Amino acid sequence: MDSSSTYTEQELVDGLRSRNQKIFSYLYDQYSSTLYGVVVKVLNDRALAGDVLQDVFLKIWKNIDQYDEERGRLFTWMLNICRNTAIDVLRSKSHKLDQKIQNITDDVHVKNEPLVVHMQVDHLGFSKVLEHLSKDQRNLIDLAYYKGCTQEEIARVLDIPLGTVKTRMRTALNQLKQFVKNIDK
Repeated sequence: MDSSSTYTEQELVDGLRSRNQKIFSYLYDQYSSTLYGVVVKVLNDRALAGDVLQDVFLKIWKNIDQYDEERGRLFTWMLNICRNTAIDVLRSKSHKLDQKIQNITDDVHVKNEPLVVHMQVDHLGFSKVLEHLSKDQRNLIDLAYYKGCTQEEIARVLDIPLGTVKTRMRTALNQLKQFVKNIDK
């Protein structure tokens, strides 16, 4: 098959399950830059992100039989593996909480570097969707999902009660869910 071929999600899953290396190469070519952007966002370390990305694709290759089409799309499953692997690395390196926390605008809008990775992630609409949240809600999402902070850590960092963190997080996630539902209509 030539490099201009495209595959349905089911063809990708079937190809991975049958250990088809062409399908795996296609998957890597199509998704590596987006997943790399997620790893960089979590770790804030481009050198380490390349190694973690290789681990992510190795996990995808080895664990494809654990993917369940009933529970979600292939990309969502891969994205969860990516985010969880990056957070595991972040925690295993015993990063201090201060190193995990940065202003969300500092991470997302770096203007003195090429924004190719950010643009790939933006094609998925993450930046546009997050714009519908307040700055405080975006900060919560950033701390929890990209920095790997627990709700207890978020409460300490923001100096607010744990119950408030839980309520605000639930509200933010519900708003995101509603927004995405409205897009699908």
